Amino acid sequence: MKNVKTLAVAATLATMSASAVAADRTNLREGDYSWMQFNAMYAVNELPRDGSTDNGHDYLEMEFGGRAGIVDLYGYVDVFNITNQNYGDKGAGASKMFMKFNPRFSLDAMTGKDLSFGPVQELYISTLFNWGGGAISGVDKNGNEYAGDVNNASVGIGADVMVPWLGKTGMNLYGFYDINAKDWNGYQFSMNWFKPVVNFDNGTFISFQGYLDYQFGADEVTATDDNDITTTTFTSNGGAAYFGLHWHSDNYALGYGLKAYQDVYLLKDEGTFGLETTGFAHYFTATYKF
Repeated sequence: MKNVKTLAVAATLATMSASAVAADRTNLREGDYSWMQFNAMYAVNELPRDGSTDNGHDYLEMEFGGRAGIVDLYGYVDVFNITNQNYGDKGAGASKMFMKFNPRFSLDAMTGKDLSFGPVQELYISTLFNWGGGAISGVDKNGNEYAGDVNNASVGIGADVMVPWLGKTGMNLYGFYDINAKDWNGYQFSMNWFKPVVNFDNGTFISFQGYLDYQFGADEVTATDDNDITTTTFTSNGGAAYFGLHWHSDNYALGYGLKAYQDVYLLKDEGTFGLETTGFAHYFTATYKF
């Protein structure tokens, strides 16, 4: 597949290929492309947090994506605490990795038909998998306790949508399956965007990029302690959104992002577990692109 060195080029190729595929389904691999990059990250005030967690931690992220025939793919793997510091819940003995895997399967390409309409360029069967992280223990709706990673899988419908100013934006609506609790529980809406906003004479540019993951329609879970005091463990809705400004060259990028949380992972802020799950965090990124 054709390698690209910047996300902007990848986004441009994706838009071009989507238009081309909509008109001609005879060569599904003509618009194939791929990209990969490594991000050295530092997060400040990342949520959820408890009293043992300090204000920041480092991690290494391998981020990748592309298009191959009917499959549109995005994903990343995070490895926490590369410098082996005492980072509370990211310290020694804590879970070391988290992975997001988001393959989408083009309905246009599979049916050989142009399913675009209005601002919608292409339709997908969309899947999303989150594995690892180690931060979450919980109680399912039947009162059974479980401990371990953030493990969930979602499936639904997706689309590439032309949004005013932002341009092509990926949007997905999923049914949400909690792997730990073995339970379908509500829905998730996700969207992501990448918008070059400032271009420099030397070919570098600044992008506005980010995403939104929001869960809703889930079952609320409460817990009652020995003093008959009831608190909320899991809420019916919550999520996170990332808003980043990143400078890009062919091989490097530097960025800052603000991430907003509301009851992230559906954990009630200061609820049963006493975790802080609503608020803001800051992310600093240095990237090398392949």
